[in-house]
Amino acid sequence: QLRLVESGGGLTQPGGSLTLSCKLSMFIAEPVGWFRQVPGKEREGIACIDFNTHYSDSVRGRFTISRSNTQNTVYLRMNGLKPEDTGVYQCAASSLSLCTLDPASYRTWGVGTQVTVSS
Repeated sequence: QLRLVESGGGLTQPGGSLTLSCKLSMFIAEPVGWFRQVPGKEREGIACIDFNTHYSDSVRGRFTISRSNTQNTVYLRMNGLKPEDTGVYQCAASSLSLCTLDPASYRTWGVGTQVTVSS
């Protein structure tokens, strides 16, 4: 059974950096995406990796998604963090063969890791 576990969240100041990790319990060929959830707002797809990388407008140029198939891990490097990046970050495995940032296309989710950007 596939499981995903996120780590690497925490508290950082505006302009700071964090790297999140998403450890998968087994290798999968399908894309993996990163999402964030803010109370009172819809879950937002921010990055996905298949044969390429894909980003939302809100994080493009600041965040980088990467994947290590030997370690069954997907990373999200976050630079230039802003207070509006605060939220619970979840990774998920897609049910499709190519990336989408639509949460409805993802079948298995981690529980998330909290990221707080504040001075």
